[in-house]
Amino acid sequence: MAVLQSDVLVVGGGLAGIVTALECLRGGLRVTLVDRDTPERFGGLALWAFGGMALVGTPLQARRRIPDTPERALADWVRFGELDPDDAWPMAWARRYVERSRADVHDWLLAHDLKFMPAVNWVERGRFGEGNSLPRYHIVWGTSRELARRMIAALREADGGRLTLLHRHRVTALDSSGGRISGAVALDEDTGADLRLEAPVVVLASGGINGGHEEARRNWPKDRPMPAAMLNGAHPFADGRLHHLAEGFGARVTHAGEMWNYAAGFPHPQPHFPGHGLSMIPCKSALWLDHRGRRIGPEPLVTGFDTNWLCRRVAEQEKPWTWQLLNWRIGAKEFAISGAEHNPHIRDKRFLPFLRETLFGNHRLLRQMQAESPHFLVDETLDGLAAKMNALTGEAHVDPGALRAAVAAFDANFAGRALGNDDQIRRVLHARRWGPDALRTCRPAPLAKKGSGPFIAIHAQLITRKSLGGLATDLESRVLDASDAPIPGLYCVGEAAGFGGGGASGRRSLEGTFLPGCILTARAAAASILGGAAP
Repeated sequence: MAVLQSDVLVVGGGLAGIVTALECLRGGLRVTLVDRDTPERFGGLALWAFGGMALVGTPLQARRRIPDTPERALADWVRFGELDPDDAWPMAWARRYVERSRADVHDWLLAHDLKFMPAVNWVERGRFGEGNSLPRYHIVWGTSRELARRMIAALREADGGRLTLLHRHRVTALDSSGGRISGAVALDEDTGADLRLEAPVVVLASGGINGGHEEARRNWPKDRPMPAAMLNGAHPFADGRLHHLAEGFGARVTHAGEMWNYAAGFPHPQPHFPGHGLSMIPCKSALWLDHRGRRIGPEPLVTGFDTNWLCRRVAEQEKPWTWQLLNWRIGAKEFAISGAEHNPHIRDKRFLPFLRETLFGNHRLLRQMQAESPHFLVDETLDGLAAKMNALTGEAHVDPGALRAAVAAFDANFAGRALGNDDQIRRVLHARRWGPDALRTCRPAPLAKKGSGPFIAIHAQLITRKSLGGLATDLESRVLDASDAPIPGLYCVGEAAGFGGGGASGRRSLEGTFLPGCILTARAAAASILGGAAP
């Protein structure tokens, strides 16, 4: 077996792995970075993601008169995430995040010539105000793809002949010697040859478990409903195999059943891998219906308040799909798909076209989905729409009368003096009180309002995304054993570490904590490896 030696072995070519390698190279170390994917996909899920980041106490917040502080952010984090204060390492990482996201993520990215869009969005507010108590969701200008490309460029600039980058290699075993981790064995998936990678330090940056649905289902909490079918919005190589390899050396996985999934996905029209789904940002003004076309209630499902709760409600439905019912007026203003691919103006940094679509409607994306996706149905009448919904599922589940009744009941809120009493309308009005949300949220109006058509129905399924649990780590990103002692030579960063401590988010995330969590854990690992204190 061929042997390759270096000072640090990083397993995984996503954002966390790249940042770890970058900081180690800048510290003068020789680094081997192993990635299972092809060179053009180097960067992992960050290449596809939207690029939202929950950041605390930034200049942009100050300019918008948002009085955020680490103390306030931590209170939101612990309350909404239901984080146990006695869960020591997740709690320590949550505190590290709110205290250092400004300096170690925001300012660090600015130093790499990355910029943020001028608006701060308000997401995950909580159904009863228990989530983000104020806006802190910042969006990278250029999306996460620009972030990944800048980090890759910095990595190559820091190379100096000390970086070995292995694409299409899969780690199949970890090695140990003298009581510490000493490297790994990797399989070249093009040639079938094994390669021994010797290094006194190994950093696992291999993502979570949600890319492999067998692993996700095995860890699904027993007290929560699990749908019969799900789409995959995670990286397909994030399958948990390296978690189990680490467990063989005494590492412990915690909070494996906690996941950040989305309630409204639909199959990618041009899938990159089997089961590949797109996660739409559900329209706040759309009616969320069950498989029979009846409005799900009594509390209506509205996005932007509690994603975890939405997923639970969708998962407990009789069938593993739901419907979003809206009209073209709502879709033009509110419909969006998460990720870089379907936000080309932000991705390619074209501000004027982005502004034009924001102000006048994203008709381009609606027409694109109408042409490309059989799960995006459009019709001038509710009866015609019901027929298309039934044709798609192959069963006459949707009674046209149920659609008409759902629309009539909602539209009755606007009759006469508009003396309605609908919780969805209240939440939409609350969202519109914040300027950036008002730009992307319709003023409440009847669904059947003249000139607002045609009607649209979107066939949606639960879609997996992130693992909130992972390998337990300390504040230096060292992997911990059952006695809470570091395993010599073994580190873990990013999603594989539950974004710090094996589950820093708890049961729910405040949204946008994943990319910063990758950067924070990676920089902490590199600082420890280089012999300094974690930042």
